Amino acid sequence: MKKQWFCKSLKGLNQIARELLEEYSGKSVFALYGAMGAGKTTFVKALCQELGVIENVSSPTFSIINEYKTDTGSRVFHFDFYRIKKIEEAYDIGYEDYFYSGEYCFIEWPEMIEELLPENCVYLKIEEMGNQGERQFLIEK
Repeated sequence: MKKQWFCKSLKGLNQIARELLEEYSGKSVFALYGAMGAGKTTFVKALCQELGVIENVSSPTFSIINEYKTDTGSRVFHFDFYRIKKIEEAYDIGYEDYFYSGEYCFIEWPEMIEELLPENCVYLKIEEMGNQGERQFLIEK
């Protein structure tokens, strides 16, 4: 199922995040693809805002995973697999406990662990459209 959104500025991110979460309300694992600087972490911040995360959302580049709490007590897991060298590192952090927890999981650089993604994962590609800050958000499967 193909779905796409366009955003001309940061102001539109929360609307896209809200629509994405509504459209895929039965899903909890989201793989975010995009080049360096495409806005993956910024979009995760918008998603977390829409989910009621009460903590500061930041890139887990060095920690690989950040855990956030929402205003309802739920947890949200934010992954960044950019720095892993071997897929075994995902096993070492216990990826299955997170991906199959039923809690939201937002995964940056999923290319590094693609074979481990759950069958019902939502694949979101973020692309810059020109140099004016416009972004395309595309779900192809």
